[in-house]
Amino acid sequence: MLKNLPVKTIAYKEFTIEGYSRAAVQTYWRIPEFKLGFDLGAQPWSFMGTPSWFVSHTHLDHIAALPIYIARRRMMKMEPPKIYLPEHAVENTQRVLRAFSQMDRGRLPCELIGIGAGAEIELSRELVVTVTATKHTVPSLGFVVWERRRKLKDEFQDLSGDQIRDLRLSGQEVTAERRLPRIAYLGDSAPEGLDNCPVMYEAEVLIMEMTFVAPGHRRERIHKMGHIHLDDVVSRQDHFKNKLVIASHFSTRYHVKQIQSAVEKKLPDMLDGRLNLWL
Repeated sequence: MLKNLPVKTIAYKEFTIEGYSRAAVQTYWRIPEFKLGFDLGAQPWSFMGTPSWFVSHTHLDHIAALPIYIARRRMMKMEPPKIYLPEHAVENTQRVLRAFSQMDRGRLPCELIGIGAGAEIELSRELVVTVTATKHTVPSLGFVVWERRRKLKDEFQDLSGDQIRDLRLSGQEVTAERRLPRIAYLGDSAPEGLDNCPVMYEAEVLIMEMTFVAPGHRRERIHKMGHIHLDDVVSRQDHFKNKLVIASHFSTRYHVKQIQSAVEKKLPDMLDGRLNLWL
Protein backbone atom coordinates (compact mmCIF):
# COMPACT_ATOMS: atom_id res chain seq x y z
CA MET A 1 0.00 0.00 0.00
CA LEU A 2 1.18 3.53 -0.72
CA LYS A 3 0.89 4.53 2.90
CA ASN A 4 3.60 1.95 3.66
CA LEU A 5 6.15 3.49 1.33
CA PRO A 6 9.70 3.58 2.75
CA VAL A 7 10.45 6.63 4.85
CA LYS A 8 13.69 7.34 6.66
CA THR A 9 13.89 10.00 9.35
CA ILE A 10 16.69 11.99 10.91
CA ALA A 11 16.37 14.78 13.47
CA TYR A 12 18.58 17.86 13.25
CA LYS A 13 18.24 20.52 15.93
CA GLU A 14 14.61 21.64 15.96
CA PHE A 15 13.53 20.11 12.65
CA THR A 16 13.22 16.69 11.04
CA ILE A 17 14.14 15.42 7.59
CA GLU A 18 11.90 12.63 6.32
CA GLY A 19 11.80 10.86 3.00
CA TYR A 20 13.30 8.40 0.59
CA SER A 21 15.05 8.53 -2.76
CA ARG A 22 16.17 5.90 -5.24
CA ALA A 23 17.11 6.76 -8.82
CA ALA A 24 14.41 6.02 -11.41
CA VAL A 25 12.11 4.68 -8.66
CA GLN A 26 10.84 7.46 -6.40
CA THR A 27 11.99 10.58 -4.57
CA TYR A 28 10.11 12.44 -1.85
CA TRP A 29 11.26 14.53 1.10
CA ARG A 30 9.65 16.75 3.65
CA ILE A 31 10.50 18.88 6.66
CA PRO A 32 7.27 18.78 8.68
CA GLU A 33 8.21 21.60 11.04
CA PHE A 34 8.72 23.93 8.08
CA LYS A 35 5.50 22.73 6.38
CA LEU A 36 7.25 22.06 3.09
CA GLY A 37 8.39 19.16 0.96
CA PHE A 38 10.59 18.46 -2.03
CA ASP A 39 9.52 16.31 -4.98
CA LEU A 40 6.52 14.03 -5.33
CA GLY A 41 7.77 10.78 -6.85
CA ALA A 42 5.50 9.03 -4.36
CA GLN A 43 3.37 10.22 -1.48
CA PRO A 44 3.39 8.45 1.88
CA TRP A 45 0.05 8.89 3.63
CA SER A 46 1.67 10.77 6.51
CA PHE A 47 3.03 13.41 4.09
CA MET A 48 -0.44 14.53 3.04
CA GLY A 49 -0.67 17.26 5.68
CA THR A 50 2.33 19.17 4.33
CA PRO A 51 0.83 22.09 2.36
CA SER A 52 3.69 23.36 0.16
CA TRP A 53 5.88 21.34 -2.22
CA PHE A 54 8.84 22.25 -4.39
CA VAL A 55 9.32 20.09 -7.48
CA SER A 56 12.88 20.06 -8.79
CA HIS A 57 12.08 18.66 -12.24
CA THR A 58 9.47 16.67 -14.12
CA HIS A 59 10.92 13.17 -14.38
CA LEU A 60 8.25 10.75 -13.18
CA ASP A 61 10.22 9.52 -10.18
CA HIS A 62 9.99 13.11 -8.89
CA ILE A 63 6.43 14.16 -9.81
CA ALA A 64 4.27 11.08 -10.52
CA ALA A 65 2.38 11.23 -7.20
CA LEU A 66 1.16 14.81 -7.64
CA PRO A 67 -2.46 13.85 -8.54
CA ILE A 68 -2.64 11.40 -5.62
CA TYR A 69 -1.41 14.01 -3.16
CA ILE A 70 -3.91 16.64 -4.35
CA ALA A 71 -6.81 14.17 -4.37
CA ARG A 72 -6.06 13.03 -0.83
CA ARG A 73 -6.06 16.58 0.49
CA ARG A 74 -9.38 17.24 -1.23
CA MET A 75 -10.82 14.01 0.20
CA MET A 76 -9.70 15.00 3.70
CA LYS A 77 -11.18 18.51 3.22
CA MET A 78 -7.80 20.22 3.49
CA GLU A 79 -6.90 23.50 1.81
CA PRO A 80 -5.62 23.19 -1.78
CA PRO A 81 -1.83 22.85 -1.70
CA LYS A 82 0.74 25.12 -3.29
CA ILE A 83 3.00 23.39 -5.79
CA TYR A 84 6.11 25.26 -6.92
CA LEU A 85 7.63 23.79 -10.09
CA PRO A 86 9.76 24.82 -13.07
CA GLU A 87 7.82 27.43 -14.99
CA HIS A 88 8.09 25.58 -18.31
CA ALA A 89 6.18 22.64 -16.79
CA VAL A 90 3.08 24.46 -15.52
CA GLU A 91 0.97 24.18 -18.67
CA ASN A 92 1.65 20.47 -19.19
CA THR A 93 1.08 19.75 -15.51
CA GLN A 94 -2.29 21.49 -15.71
CA ARG A 95 -3.19 19.27 -18.67
CA VAL A 96 -2.20 16.13 -16.78
CA LEU A 97 -4.28 17.14 -13.78
CA ARG A 98 -7.28 17.93 -15.98
CA ALA A 99 -7.01 14.49 -17.60
CA PHE A 100 -6.86 12.76 -14.21
CA SER A 101 -9.76 14.86 -12.98
CA GLN A 102 -11.87 13.75 -15.96
CA MET A 103 -10.98 10.09 -15.44
CA ASP A 104 -11.50 10.25 -11.68
CA ARG A 105 -14.59 12.47 -11.94
CA GLY A 106 -13.26 14.46 -9.01
CA ARG A 107 -11.71 17.88 -8.64
CA LEU A 108 -7.98 18.28 -8.12
CA PRO A 109 -7.76 21.75 -6.56
CA CYS A 110 -4.26 23.16 -6.16
CA GLU A 111 -2.20 26.24 -6.93
CA LEU A 112 0.52 25.56 -9.48
CA ILE A 113 3.20 28.24 -9.28
CA GLY A 114 5.87 28.40 -11.96
CA ILE A 115 9.30 29.43 -10.73
CA GLY A 116 12.78 29.83 -12.17
CA ALA A 117 16.34 30.44 -11.04
CA GLY A 118 16.57 33.57 -8.90
CA ALA A 119 13.03 33.34 -7.57
CA GLU A 120 12.40 33.95 -3.89
CA ILE A 121 9.35 32.55 -2.11
CA GLU A 122 8.21 33.79 1.30
CA LEU A 123 6.69 30.87 3.17
CA SER A 124 6.26 32.76 6.42
CA ARG A 125 7.71 35.66 8.34
CA GLU A 126 10.61 33.40 9.36
CA LEU A 127 11.19 31.24 6.25
CA VAL A 128 12.19 32.10 2.69
CA VAL A 129 13.03 29.69 -0.13
CA THR A 130 15.41 30.73 -2.89
CA VAL A 131 15.67 28.94 -6.24
CA THR A 132 18.79 28.05 -8.19
CA ALA A 133 19.36 26.41 -11.56
CA THR A 134 20.81 22.89 -11.56
CA LYS A 135 22.05 20.74 -14.45
CA HIS A 136 20.07 17.71 -15.53
CA THR A 137 18.68 16.20 -18.75
CA VAL A 138 15.54 18.34 -18.39
CA PRO A 139 15.29 21.86 -16.91
CA SER A 140 15.81 21.46 -13.18
CA LEU A 141 15.98 23.50 -10.00
CA GLY A 142 17.53 23.37 -6.55
CA PHE A 143 16.25 25.08 -3.41
CA VAL A 144 17.64 26.72 -0.29
CA VAL A 145 15.49 27.26 2.79
CA TRP A 146 16.56 30.32 4.77
CA GLU A 147 15.59 31.36 8.26
CA ARG A 148 15.10 35.10 8.65
CA ARG A 149 15.98 36.85 11.86
CA ARG A 150 16.08 40.50 12.88
CA LYS A 151 19.28 41.72 14.50
CA LEU A 152 20.10 45.08 16.05
CA LYS A 153 22.30 47.08 13.69
CA ASP A 154 25.95 47.36 14.67
CA GLU A 155 25.81 51.11 15.10
CA PHE A 156 23.14 50.75 17.81
CA GLN A 157 24.75 47.96 19.82
CA ASP A 158 25.95 50.26 22.61
CA LEU A 159 22.66 52.14 23.07
CA SER A 160 20.37 51.63 26.05
CA GLY A 161 16.92 50.13 25.72
CA ASP A 162 15.31 53.54 26.12
CA GLN A 163 17.46 55.03 23.38
CA ILE A 164 16.61 52.18 21.01
CA ARG A 165 12.92 52.62 21.84
CA ASP A 166 13.11 56.33 21.07
CA LEU A 167 14.77 55.65 17.73
CA ARG A 168 12.01 53.20 16.83
CA LEU A 169 9.33 55.75 17.79
CA SER A 170 11.03 58.32 15.58
CA GLY A 171 10.72 55.99 12.61
CA GLN A 172 14.35 54.88 12.54
CA GLU A 173 14.95 51.28 11.44
CA VAL A 174 17.15 49.85 14.17
CA THR A 175 17.34 46.21 13.06
CA ALA A 176 18.56 44.50 9.91
CA GLU A 177 17.50 41.20 8.42
CA ARG A 178 19.88 38.31 8.83
CA ARG A 179 19.43 35.10 6.86
CA LEU A 180 20.69 31.67 7.83
CA PRO A 181 20.71 28.87 5.21
CA ARG A 182 19.10 25.97 7.05
CA ILE A 183 18.47 23.41 4.30
CA ALA A 184 19.70 23.07 0.73
CA TYR A 185 18.07 20.60 -1.67
CA LEU A 186 19.95 19.80 -4.86
CA GLY A 187 17.56 17.43 -6.62
CA ASP A 188 19.02 15.60 -9.64
CA SER A 189 22.05 17.41 -11.00
CA ALA A 190 25.56 17.15 -12.34
CA PRO A 191 28.19 18.78 -10.08
CA GLU A 192 27.57 22.21 -11.61
CA GLY A 193 24.39 22.42 -9.56
CA LEU A 194 26.54 22.54 -6.45
CA ASP A 195 29.43 24.56 -7.80
CA ASN A 196 27.23 27.31 -9.26
CA CYS A 197 25.42 27.83 -5.94
CA PRO A 198 28.10 28.11 -3.21
CA VAL A 199 25.49 28.34 -0.45
CA MET A 200 24.70 24.68 -1.16
CA TYR A 201 28.03 23.92 0.53
CA GLU A 202 27.25 26.25 3.44
CA ALA A 203 23.69 25.35 4.45
CA GLU A 204 23.40 23.56 7.76
CA VAL A 205 21.84 20.54 6.02
CA LEU A 206 22.48 19.56 2.41
CA ILE A 207 20.30 16.94 0.72
CA MET A 208 22.08 15.87 -2.44
CA GLU A 209 22.21 13.09 -4.96
CA MET A 210 25.09 10.64 -5.34
CA THR A 211 23.61 8.42 -8.03
CA PHE A 212 26.77 6.54 -9.00
CA VAL A 213 29.54 5.15 -6.79
CA ALA A 214 31.29 2.37 -8.73
CA PRO A 215 34.83 3.06 -10.03
CA GLY A 216 33.91 1.63 -13.43
CA HIS A 217 31.25 4.23 -14.10
CA ARG A 218 32.88 7.11 -16.00
CA ARG A 219 32.28 10.55 -14.56
CA GLU A 220 32.11 12.27 -17.96
CA ARG A 221 29.19 10.13 -19.09
CA ILE A 222 27.48 10.44 -15.71
CA HIS A 223 27.74 14.25 -15.89
CA LYS A 224 26.09 14.20 -19.34
CA MET A 225 23.24 12.26 -17.74
CA GLY A 226 22.93 15.04 -15.17
CA HIS A 227 24.15 13.11 -12.16
CA ILE A 228 26.92 13.02 -9.56
CA HIS A 229 29.52 10.32 -8.93
CA LEU A 230 31.12 9.54 -5.58
CA ASP A 231 34.43 10.77 -7.01
CA ASP A 232 32.88 14.22 -7.53
CA VAL A 233 32.24 14.38 -3.80
CA VAL A 234 35.73 13.13 -2.98
CA SER A 235 37.34 15.83 -5.13
CA ARG A 236 35.20 18.50 -3.43
CA GLN A 237 35.29 17.20 0.13
CA ASP A 238 36.92 20.37 1.44
CA HIS A 239 34.03 22.42 0.02
CA PHE A 240 31.39 20.91 2.28
CA LYS A 241 30.96 23.18 5.29
CA ASN A 242 27.54 21.69 6.07
CA LYS A 243 26.79 20.25 9.50
CA LEU A 244 24.94 17.35 7.87
CA VAL A 245 25.18 16.01 4.31
CA ILE A 246 22.54 13.53 3.22
CA ALA A 247 23.57 11.56 0.12
CA SER A 248 20.75 9.81 -1.71
CA HIS A 249 19.24 8.84 -5.08
CA PHE A 250 21.60 5.89 -5.53
CA SER A 251 21.31 3.86 -8.71
CA THR A 252 19.30 0.64 -8.53
CA ARG A 253 22.36 -1.08 -10.05
CA TYR A 254 23.83 -1.19 -6.55
CA HIS A 255 22.72 -2.98 -3.43
CA VAL A 256 23.17 -1.39 -0.01
CA LYS A 257 26.43 -3.11 0.90
CA GLN A 258 28.02 -2.09 -2.41
CA ILE A 259 27.16 1.55 -1.76
CA GLN A 260 28.41 1.49 1.81
CA SER A 261 31.64 -0.25 0.85
CA ALA A 262 32.39 2.09 -2.06
CA VAL A 263 31.75 5.25 -0.04
CA GLU A 264 33.64 4.11 3.05
CA LYS A 265 36.63 3.15 0.92
CA LYS A 266 36.83 6.61 -0.71
CA LEU A 267 35.67 8.64 2.31
CA PRO A 268 36.67 6.62 5.39
CA ASP A 269 36.00 9.56 7.72
CA MET A 270 32.56 10.12 6.11
CA LEU A 271 33.29 13.87 5.90
CA ASP A 272 34.23 13.95 9.58
CA GLY A 273 31.10 11.98 10.42
CA ARG A 274 28.80 14.50 8.72
CA LEU A 275 27.89 12.30 5.72
CA ASN A 276 24.72 10.27 6.04
CA LEU A 277 23.95 7.67 3.36
CA TRP A 278 20.18 7.54 2.84
CA LEU A 279 19.80 3.80 2.17
